[in-house]
Amino acid sequence: MAIDTPVAETERLEAIDLLRGVAVLGILLVNMQWFAMPNAAAVNPYALGTPSPTDLRVWFAIELFAESKFITVFSLLFGAGVVLMTGRLESRGVSPARVHYRRMAWLLVFGLIHAYVLWHGDILVLYAVCGMLIYPLRRLSVRALVALGVVALVVGTLSSVAGQLSWPSWSDEAKGEWLAYWQPSSSALALETEAFKGGWLAQEPWRAGFSAEFHVQDMLFFDLWHVGGLMLLGMALLKSNVLTGRRSRSQYARQAVIGLVSGLPLVAWGLYQYQALNWRLPDSLFVIPLWNYWGSILVALGYIGLLLTVWQAGVIRRVTSRFASVGRTAFSCYILETLICTTIFYGHGLGLFGTVDRLQQLLLTIGIWIVLLTLAPVWLRRFRYGPLEWLWRSLTYGHRVPMRRAK
Repeated sequence: MAIDTPVAETERLEAIDLLRGVAVLGILLVNMQWFAMPNAAAVNPYALGTPSPTDLRVWFAIELFAESKFITVFSLLFGAGVVLMTGRLESRGVSPARVHYRRMAWLLVFGLIHAYVLWHGDILVLYAVCGMLIYPLRRLSVRALVALGVVALVVGTLSSVAGQLSWPSWSDEAKGEWLAYWQPSSSALALETEAFKGGWLAQEPWRAGFSAEFHVQDMLFFDLWHVGGLMLLGMALLKSNVLTGRRSRSQYARQAVIGLVSGLPLVAWGLYQYQALNWRLPDSLFVIPLWNYWGSILVALGYIGLLLTVWQAGVIRRVTSRFASVGRTAFSCYILETLICTTIFYGHGLGLFGTVDRLQQLLLTIGIWIVLLTLAPVWLRRFRYGPLEWLWRSLTYGHRVPMRRAK
């Protein structure tokens, strides 16, 4: 093997591929809301008016079991991936810094294209920036990584608390902007809906505006701390063999029980607080989401424990192998989710934006899962990588990486 080449298939960890596959599919449960309806409706089920009982139940279920949980798993795995890749390069005698930063630079390019050309809910830009920032910390001990990860998460918490405490001193104009975001007027909802039901050019000002706001404001003050902290924890979990599938089944089962039993009640309490406080601001923007912020980390660890318990048992190997195939093509599957959903909901496709209720969105999500779980294994029988994984690797290593499998 050339020293300046991607990881070989024999070096892959199936447990991590499985977790990544479940994560990228689970993320779609949350993202589907952002594809299908005005932005405010994804965070506030009352943004479009009083929801039906079914719509409200679906929103609560997604918040309880999916919102922030699968992106947490994915962020932990991304941090773990930095340690894995750089360690393997070092074992071949390659200085990993050049490869890593080229890899993150190209991920940033892909993310910017995704955000400003296809869909404003992109996460790749944030991952690329966090990946660049955490790289120098990869050699720290498990204890130091956990400590720094928790500190970063606390800083994100303090940012939200600061927003809550400073609210009384905000100008009426600033408060009005947040109120308009949380509960848009009928005219604002109509304009957003009309834009996304229109062609690509009609969508672009909204897409670019949403993306720029995230990159300039939200990412700097909150998301870098949140996702960066999770990536540091992922590094620690990799070094502790939590993510590799190498711990005992009883340890993973115990992790599943502890994570879910402790995390889900925290998230549920936050959901109760929304209702108890009648979805009022600023609580619903800053303080109440913190129950999910921390609870989701525990739930994500519970999901990891549960999945690896099942994987080690080997009772549904045909099913878990399909999820692992999605995990091996996660980049391609993530972008394919965008292409499918924007075609369904935006005006350059079927133009169903704002017309599909939450239960129908859930059914569409399951349908897309079936498509990806079918396509990924078929693709990998003929090719070594997903199409975007291949392109990313080729650009990172500066030469065309072999794509087809030997017959």
